[in-house]
Amino acid sequence: MPPPLIVRRLGQADYLPTLEAMRTLTAERDASTADEIWLLEHPAVFTQGQAGKAEHVLAAGDIPVVQVERGGQVTYHGPGQLVAYLMLDIRRLDMGVRDLVSAMEQALVRLLGGYGVQAAPRPDAPGVYVGAAKIASLGLRIRRGCSFHGLALNVDMDMQPFQRINPCGYAGLAMTQLQDHVPEAVVMAEVEQRLEQALRHALGYPGS
Repeated sequence: MPPPLIVRRLGQADYLPTLEAMRTLTAERDASTADEIWLLEHPAVFTQGQAGKAEHVLAAGDIPVVQVERGGQVTYHGPGQLVAYLMLDIRRLDMGVRDLVSAMEQALVRLLGGYGVQAAPRPDAPGVYVGAAKIASLGLRIRRGCSFHGLALNVDMDMQPFQRINPCGYAGLAMTQLQDHVPEAVVMAEVEQRLEQALRHALGYPGS
């Protein structure tokens, strides 16, 4: 029986200290360490995955670009985007990497469905899409059987910085956000709560 899942709501947190905290937790954990999910927003930052190519950053301007060890290419984080970092012992959960990616995608589809938004993953391009437009990005790193990094869901944000990059390495990829698909104002705290429950369900953890 794994230890209870710890969920931390961190509000708006700078990217680099959060990255270092993820790395530290992953490096120091052992078989008895509880899994954690961190829910937060970041100030404006571009992050470039380990396979990232510089030419996909078209015009960073005043937004910093940070090289990271997750999979994938370049993406944007900013206020109004909900980020979930998953520090999970996937061996203990008896999951493979593909299982974890599928669970994250299922959780996002379930969350968006609760708002009446029909979304789906795509086999050729990780993430979750509404039609042809990407609404959520995924990027993971596995170290010693444990995951870190995670997902980013566009909720209600300034979408302009996505135009400064080829999102996830795809030139001209349309990006969208939850607020553009629902008539009422979206409340970030409610989206956080729904995402937590959807991730618990997809990962096999009991609800909070």
